[in-house]
Amino acid sequence: MNINASIVDQRLAGIQDEIKDRAAAELNIHDAGRLKSLAFVHLCVKTMLDLDVDESFDCLTDGGGDFGIDALHLTEEIDGEFGVTLFQGKYKQSLEGNSNFEQNGIEAMVNAIRHIFDPSANLGAINDRLRVKVEQARSLIRDGFIPRVRAIACNNGLKWNEEAQTTIDRSGFGDQVVWEHVNHDALVNILQRVKPVDETLRLSGKAIVEDMNFSRVCVGRIPVAEVAALMKNHGERLLERNIRRYLGLHGNRVNEGIRSTLRSAAPENFYFFNNGLTLVCDKFTYNALQQGDFQVKVKNLQIVNGGQSCMTIYKVAEELEKAGGALPASASVLVRLYELPNDNNDVVLQITHATNSQNPVDLKDLRANDVKQQQLEQSIHELGYAYRRKRMETAAKPLDITAGAAAEAILAVWRQAPQQAKFLTREHFGKLYKTIFTESLNGAQTVIAALLYRIAENHRKRPHDDDPLFVRYASCFIAMQMGRRLLKDLGVALDKLNHRNFTQAKQLVDQHGETYFTASRQDIDTALKALYGEQEVSVQQLSATFRRGDLIEKLKHVEV
Repeated sequence: MNINASIVDQRLAGIQDEIKDRAAAELNIHDAGRLKSLAFVHLCVKTMLDLDVDESFDCLTDGGGDFGIDALHLTEEIDGEFGVTLFQGKYKQSLEGNSNFEQNGIEAMVNAIRHIFDPSANLGAINDRLRVKVEQARSLIRDGFIPRVRAIACNNGLKWNEEAQTTIDRSGFGDQVVWEHVNHDALVNILQRVKPVDETLRLSGKAIVEDMNFSRVCVGRIPVAEVAALMKNHGERLLERNIRRYLGLHGNRVNEGIRSTLRSAAPENFYFFNNGLTLVCDKFTYNALQQGDFQVKVKNLQIVNGGQSCMTIYKVAEELEKAGGALPASASVLVRLYELPNDNNDVVLQITHATNSQNPVDLKDLRANDVKQQQLEQSIHELGYAYRRKRMETAAKPLDITAGAAAEAILAVWRQAPQQAKFLTREHFGKLYKTIFTESLNGAQTVIAALLYRIAENHRKRPHDDDPLFVRYASCFIAMQMGRRLLKDLGVALDKLNHRNFTQAKQLVDQHGETYFTASRQDIDTALKALYGEQEVSVQQLSATFRRGDLIEKLKHVEV
């Protein structure tokens, strides 16, 4: 029995209990064997994409007519591109871990990719849950955005065999599709990444070490071969405090540029072309009597900026090693190492924020300690709910409201920007933060928005028999209209909704929430007919319409 396979198998028992109700309601999965396979895919999605429990479950598409795709995740469009991650899971009851990922599974993924990303291709009979995601991707493609695809084959065994690799090579997808294998060993390695990393950094040339405000700083230069060795030995455990997962070597222009420079005729220029690495640690020591080429011993090392560069260097090293080569000895990169006191987590967050703010990132974790977030936590607690401003491993309970869900709900319901709520999530805690979390926002407004939004989202995830197809795209728009109806029945403007009338507002949601939904759903239907007339609207048109927010102005004039 493989120990890592056993660890994963034990973990799946808890995940099955956690998702069984949603699996039955949303995916019609009741069988214990299928539920276990679903739990495995759920674990892979959550771990590989660093999503919370609800977000990862929303990616699942397993079931009848799933086109060989068990989960699908879409990113927002950036610089004319958008990312798509496809998962297929193959879980065996045997815990020996010695079976290859099945060739027919690879063939199914190749076939799915060939059809999904061709808007003119007939999808045939696929389930509605998958169709919604596929048509969203196709709508982006029709608008001129380029998909960058990550195909992840997951099992509790070995990688696919040579015949399956031949199938991939013959697919003709080129660099636009990156293939990865994830098994029990990869999962356990990531899940155990919180183990402190104690290492020795072998610097080249001169370095500057200085004491500053009860902290210490070392600025020097490290060969890329040393960086590759670090990543090979410790992997993503070094990136625990880095706010981005690895974006991949193919399809990411920055990472492709790194590879190009390392493999160029002048790799010594890499130092000048790269912004460098920012590392933090609890303590570092070195031989101060040396003139250079220091060996710096580091305790609890973490990379807070430059994780993309480090992973790309490691991937290039693997490529070169397979070809019988090695990273150039002349290539090096700037490194800034900060020794910070153990009680200085705020400084670590500020360093992470500052050094990563040049690029669009998910700032949710970095905003967790903002005064406004702490105020909301206290205000919501006094109303009988719990505000989860920090990410947690456990699933949210009915009385829990996560910061991410709150931001979506507030932006859709009260700020009347439903298209930004759904399709600009990366900016909710960035450019849109002050728009969402205004000075006047209070706990009552947050909770009511979240409760209304939940009703609309529940219909999106589990449409009722009388719900039209657009409900799967329009939850944010419907929630906006529901908010307007609630304020009308409450007889107050938004700025008057507070703890004093919260109980009355909550009663309105409990008693009339479904009625608000039905009436607001009709608003959307009316607005769609006003926009398109009686012509039939395709699924791709629906996806594009709600992504662009074409209906907002028409809805603002609808009497509620």
